[in-house]
Amino acid sequence: MKTIKLLLSFALATTLFTSCYTEVIVDDYIDEPTISLNQLLGSYELWYVDINQTVGYGSTPFLQKAFTLSFRNGTMFANNNLVGIGNTGNGFGIAVADYNTSHMILDVYHDVDGFSTFDVYQINNNTIELYNPNNDTSYFLKGYQRSQFDYDFVFYDNIHYFLQEYNAWEKTYTSNFGAINEFDNENYLQFLAGGNDSEFRSSQDVSGTSVSSLYWDYTGLYGVGNVSGNMYLKTLTLDYDFFNNEYFELSVINDGKIELYHPASQTVYEFVGRGYIQFLKTTNTKNKVATTEKLRKERKDKIENPRENTRG
Repeated sequence: MKTIKLLLSFALATTLFTSCYTEVIVDDYIDEPTISLNQLLGSYELWYVDINQTVGYGSTPFLQKAFTLSFRNGTMFANNNLVGIGNTGNGFGIAVADYNTSHMILDVYHDVDGFSTFDVYQINNNTIELYNPNNDTSYFLKGYQRSQFDYDFVFYDNIHYFLQEYNAWEKTYTSNFGAINEFDNENYLQFLAGGNDSEFRSSQDVSGTSVSSLYWDYTGLYGVGNVSGNMYLKTLTLDYDFFNNEYFELSVINDGKIELYHPASQTVYEFVGRGYIQFLKTTNTKNKVATTEKLRKERKDKIENPRENTRG
């Protein structure tokens, strides 16, 4: 009987000790300082949308279009264009939405795409995950201050999209040196957004023709590549079936002019952008602006999103 009493006493003491220890741990956890979602979103001036890290098979249009987002006093700004990036809106871009926060939930009321809601998770000190429970897809955003953000890197890392930001590119210069070649006859290029996102068209219409009147003689595929050791130089390949591929070295002179060097003939061409397209410009009854669909594409296959919908 004494043995049983002793065992019971030991078990009770152990239980009480464990309870006290658990309570201390819980109390310490609750007492830790926290940061609100609104403070978290405002802790960085720019959030870079790392499109290649997207997880899931769904799509949130305004996130697919944006290079950066900024959350400023209930208004969301975005850099949707590479033309003017770093200057437009003092680097913030254009206002595209209103937003509200509640606990770790972000509600966005987009001017064009409508309402979206996200669960927000802080991954580390400058990375957040925006999880859309309606399409089971996560986007990952990296935070930067404007003074530390490399706008040039974003521009040159996404030249593919820069080419799509004009309705057409008009040839304005052909060098006197260089061998005569088939491309001398091409006066306009167009790089199409949407679809397979790698389609171009060319026209031999005379210089000065309005973009709306151009007749596109040829449609094919194009590709932009990197040059090792030179961030500012790219390659451009135009797939012309009837006279094989045309290969160029692509340099950007400014936001509206590019240079194409044709190594095969050693000819230099300059093209000027015509008909600038501002993606996701707000539409209204007084000044209705037609928008062109541009969606940034992941450069690798998506995988299934392991994040389950944990909302009640």
